[in-house]
Amino acid sequence: MSELVEHVDEHDRVLGVVERDEAVRQNRPHRIAATICRDREGRILVLRRAGTLSRFPGYYDVMVGGAVDVGEPYEEAAARELAEELGVRAPVRFLFKFLCQDGISPIWLGAHEALVSEPLSPDPGEIDWHDWLTVAELREVVDERCFVPAGQKALRRYLEPESENPFQSSSDLSISPDLSY
Repeated sequence: MSELVEHVDEHDRVLGVVERDEAVRQNRPHRIAATICRDREGRILVLRRAGTLSRFPGYYDVMVGGAVDVGEPYEEAAARELAEELGVRAPVRFLFKFLCQDGISPIWLGAHEALVSEPLSPDPGEIDWHDWLTVAELREVVDERCFVPAGQKALRRYLEPESENPFQSSSDLSISPDLSY
C-alpha cells in the first residue's frame, strides 16, 4: 500500500483520502509541500533526484519535499520532508501555494523557504547530487537541464521581482544581509 494523501479540488478543499499512487494514476489533485533552501550567502540549493525514484528520476530540482500526510498542514510537511531528505532541522516559512498541472498529475504545491546553515546529510535514496548556486548561476541552467516542472514554476514565482520575498530587491535580486527569521 502506498502512502495516503488527501484528494483535493481546484480550490484545495479536501474531497477524500486516497493512496498517492491512485491519485497519480487517476489524475486526482493532491498536496505536496516543498522548500527552497538558501544559505547565509543567499545561494539556492539545487539537487538532482536519485535515478531510482519513481517520479522524475534524475531530474534537477530547487525544492526538497513530498506528499502532505492526511490532516497535516503544509508547513509541518515541509519541515518533515526537509529533515527526512536533507537531515536538516530548520524553520520553514510558507511562501505561497499554487495548483500545478504540469508533471505526472495535478498537485497543489505549498512552497516554503528555509535558511540552512548546518551541514547537509542528503538521503542517497532521494538525492544523487547537490550544490549551492547563486541566482545568476541558477538562471543560466534552469532552462537547459531537466528540472521537475513544479519546482521550475515555483522558482520562477519565487524570483519574480514583485513577489513578497524579503530576501530580494526588485532591481537586482540581491540578497539582504540579514537572513534570519
